[in-house]
Amino acid sequence: MKKLLIIFWLLSKLDADAQNINRKTLLNDVETLASDQFEGRKTGSKGNFMAAEYIIDRFKNIGLDAYNKDYKHGFEFKNRINEEIKGVNLIGYIEGKSGQVIIISAHYDHVGIQNSEIYNGADDNASGVAAILSVANYFKRNKPENTLLFIAFDAEEMGLKGAYSFLESPVPSMYQIKLNINLDMVSHNDQSELYVAGTHKYPVIKDILKYADQDTGISIRFGHDDPNTGKDDWTMQSDHGPFAKKNIPFVYFGVEDHKDYHKPTDDFSSINPDFFYSASNAILNSIISLDKNLSRINP
Repeated sequence: MKKLLIIFWLLSKLDADAQNINRKTLLNDVETLASDQFEGRKTGSKGNFMAAEYIIDRFKNIGLDAYNKDYKHGFEFKNRINEEIKGVNLIGYIEGKSGQVIIISAHYDHVGIQNSEIYNGADDNASGVAAILSVANYFKRNKPENTLLFIAFDAEEMGLKGAYSFLESPVPSMYQIKLNINLDMVSHNDQSELYVAGTHKYPVIKDILKYADQDTGISIRFGHDDPNTGKDDWTMQSDHGPFAKKNIPFVYFGVEDHKDYHKPTDDFSSINPDFFYSASNAILNSIISLDKNLSRINP
């Protein structure tokens, strides 16, 4: 009888581990955010506002706390033709055991409608938002070592405006922010490769993430962060860039450009669901390890 109980416990544990990322929920989130109803989620548009409300509802369902009793943190900026644009960053958090903070981010905006075609941005970047929602769900059930801020940034496509705005008066204070983990395009790759940038300046990150892709079905590749490589350096290519400029370490997860990048064909039907699920598990494994080993990166 005792042996049977041990076997049942092991099986239940394996089943629980397998459910760290819920595949159905993950794919539903990306499919919803990349649907025509949000009209490409361009900053300042009705579709963008609707997407923001969907993400806030997901924050609430997961149980994330909100700063100042509101997930919305608005900001304003002028676009290239001097129009005043209003953006909204969405911030939820899970309090950790320490007072140190890790920012886990993904931008939710895209480029809207162009020439009567909707640019739904499934990979760019409904995928990143869906993945951080799954990560948040895990850590809500498994208390992190450090406080985790989950930020859906707005206006990334207009020049990383949401990230810059956040860092002008960060919540919490700048000195508490020890790491930014940013996700942008993590669902579309035919070689089962997920890139991690940020290790050029902080090579210890490679060691911390050494086993993150084990048994996930994908391979983590390091690179695209050497400042001597010109356009091949992704340091300023997404919302982790403003953090890097403030000398805050970053870990960026993404794929290389593909045929649907910034095209109206970047739809849910174009992503690789198996790759996305595997990549999300590797990202979660990575964040678990980074949370436990934060002091090695930023003593």
